[in-house]
Amino acid sequence: MTRFPYDQFAKDYLKELLQPLGEVETSRKVPAEIREIDVYFVPSFQSTSDTIELGLLGKIAAEPALIEPFRNAATIAEVRSCMNKLFDVFAELKRQTKSDKNRITESDLPRLWIFSPTASESILAGFRTNLDEENWGIGVHFLGDYLRTAIVAIHQLPCTEETLWLRILGKGRVQQQAIDELEALPQNNPLRSKAIDLLLNLKTTLEFNQNIDEEDRDLIMRLSPIYEQKLAESKQEGIQGERRNVIENLLRVRFGSLDAELRVIIEPLLALSPEEFTPLLLQLSREELLDRFL
Repeated sequence: MTRFPYDQFAKDYLKELLQPLGEVETSRKVPAEIREIDVYFVPSFQSTSDTIELGLLGKIAAEPALIEPFRNAATIAEVRSCMNKLFDVFAELKRQTKSDKNRITESDLPRLWIFSPTASESILAGFRTNLDEENWGIGVHFLGDYLRTAIVAIHQLPCTEETLWLRILGKGRVQQQAIDELEALPQNNPLRSKAIDLLLNLKTTLEFNQNIDEEDRDLIMRLSPIYEQKLAESKQEGIQGERRNVIENLLRVRFGSLDAELRVIIEPLLALSPEEFTPLLLQLSREELLDRFL
């Protein structure tokens, strides 16, 4: 797959999930030269339950962050390029604070998070990364403190609810497992709905792309049943919406307006077929309808 469809999905996905927690800017230009940061995030100071719901991603979002997600394993050159962007941001912030006469501390500086579907031992060793299992668990590899950089090896993350929102950005079996877990979440989970909608947008983009590999085809196949179900739900919602309009119009014609009592009986009427509710609405009096459905 060309990188663009996945890049756009990752940016949109992270923006949707992180927006409740603070200010999110995608494709932020770095002044030093024409380069872009995939996602630049600054947390808001108000606490929110979304931080907990996002698990490890929410923990990452507790401080300013540059986020660079990769579809394929980040190479040495790509890690260095991401770090160059980070240092350019440091320089930009220093210039801004100098003009504002405010001092910037280390904790004010953003941390670079490189989301890589896999990371080889040679890459991790070459950048002298270290784990902090007590605070971050397995799969999160930190470079030296003053480099303010971490590589998240998504394939190493444990299959827990806390890591779900990061594993969605994985690849192959890791991503497919995460999609299974996403589907299993309660239907009323707002993050579930957002993630599924964005995954289906990715599926549509991939289907129009001629240069896709076997993993992309597998992803399309995995998302197809979700797409069909979503289509069926939308169709059913459309039918229910039409029925609701018919019932409301019939009630208005019969009784002049829809007051609170009449509105209550709409839901039980929707459980009936048009052949069943139409004669009832045309023949029964107001009192008879209320007695029957309240």
